[in-house]
Amino acid sequence: MSNDWVEVCIKVSLDAGELLSRLDDSAVQGAWEDEGVVHFYWRDDQWNETRLASVRLVLADLVPLIRDIPLSVRPVPAQDWNEAWARSVRPLYIGRLVIRPSWEPVALGPKDVEIVLDPKQAFGTGHHATTRMLLGWLQKDIHGGERVLDVGTGSAILAMAAVKLGAASAIGVEIDSVAVDYAKEYIDQNGLKNRINIACGTLADLPPERVKLADVVLANLDRQTILDLAGDLVSSASEGARIMVSGILVEQEPEIVERFSSLGMLCSERCEEEGWVAIKLLRPESCDGDV
Repeated sequence: MSNDWVEVCIKVSLDAGELLSRLDDSAVQGAWEDEGVVHFYWRDDQWNETRLASVRLVLADLVPLIRDIPLSVRPVPAQDWNEAWARSVRPLYIGRLVIRPSWEPVALGPKDVEIVLDPKQAFGTGHHATTRMLLGWLQKDIHGGERVLDVGTGSAILAMAAVKLGAASAIGVEIDSVAVDYAKEYIDQNGLKNRINIACGTLADLPPERVKLADVVLANLDRQTILDLAGDLVSSASEGARIMVSGILVEQEPEIVERFSSLGMLCSERCEEEGWVAIKLLRPESCDGDV
């Protein structure tokens, strides 16, 4: 088999998700940290010296006190990195939620909620702080019967968790067609095909008949995308709904809160983990008709 991928290994104590966010490169096809080494993968026809320079610049910004961080670049067959990524994933426990690959059986408690998710090229196994924070909130905020909208659904892990916790239905929106295909596989594997719909495209691409005002809106994205979509996220939320956004670095929080405040949203809660912040916002109910 020809070597059609490039693996970049960085020996540094750093969260892969943070480096990925700072890199802001849509061509990255896989990223994880294992035993003090961060692994990234690009198709070989998309890898070049400019991308290598970008990686080094981001590293210099994130770890300014360490010079010459060990970094290696090598070609690898596709199946090698997929298998390595899969081996790095272990069952994850977040409150009542148990997220596991299909080859790792676990003993479930009476109140545990299981999601089976085999890692592939779609991000979102629940191991990253930005996802964990929202999964924790869903266990408090899903009371039963909610309509959920998950924007940038990725693997659909948040949508699946919401429905398994009691939400009536969920719509996931994702621009990456590969992620959409995998999300549909995961949904089918977890027996949720009749309760979760996945749409390929942007929130604006959803036909009017599919856009229903959601009780819970989820957006685990990046700073700029959240800022760009803020108006659409608010418009998709019913009165009294909660909007939960994540994928925000601590220093980006004030800008996000200010943007949603300008749209009439109230910041009701925040969560911080590993330098990342999740923000929960409430859409106030109308006072029309009150005496």
